Amino acid sequence: MSTATPQPLTKTKLLDTAMHVIRAKGYTATTVDDICVAAGLTKGSFFHYFRSKEQLAVEAAQHFADMAAGLFSTAPYQQIADPLDRLLGYIDFRTAILQGELADFTCLLGTMVQEAYDTHPQIRAACDQHISEHAMTIQQIIEQAKAKYAPDAEWSAESLAFYTQAVLQGGYILAKAKQSPAITVECLGHLRRYVESLFANHQTTSST
Repeated sequence: MSTATPQPLTKTKLLDTAMHVIRAKGYTATTVDDICVAAGLTKGSFFHYFRSKEQLAVEAAQHFADMAAGLFSTAPYQQIADPLDRLLGYIDFRTAILQGELADFTCLLGTMVQEAYDTHPQIRAACDQHISEHAMTIQQIIEQAKAKYAPDAEWSAESLAFYTQAVLQGGYILAKAKQSPAITVECLGHLRRYVESLFANHQTTSST
């Protein structure tokens, strides 16, 4: 199995910085100068690795998705045997990581696609790809839970997986508007109760 070649430290620093600055300021308001100043690097360093801010954004989307995949692959809910309890554990985990500044926990992909969906098709496509890929990992859990506890339900695992992401992205918007994650926590609580209601005939062992 081949392994990816590690990125140069300077490029990684630019990507890490871009993730934070764009989440804090938005894609349009963020300039190359902003990223270079925050990273403590020159514009020469920037343009050595990226042709434009748009290319940086596309690569930052991949960088963000890779980091998220690592985080979720080792999250506690992955060790839960029952698929419904694992799904509820995923929601609990998403709630638990709403910590720190808004730019620390809001989604880079959601932030960028809201601004760039019409004007920057490459950014839109990258955000769609990575949001969909994450939703697919949740869809797999839902499919297992549905097969075990609600095989005749008319709703699809795919639609419920995307619904979880819609709640999260909407919750991030509200957190920005209210400058607090409290409303997002409440939204995820409603999501958890809704998911439980879809499997109402099953008593889970997860705490409520």
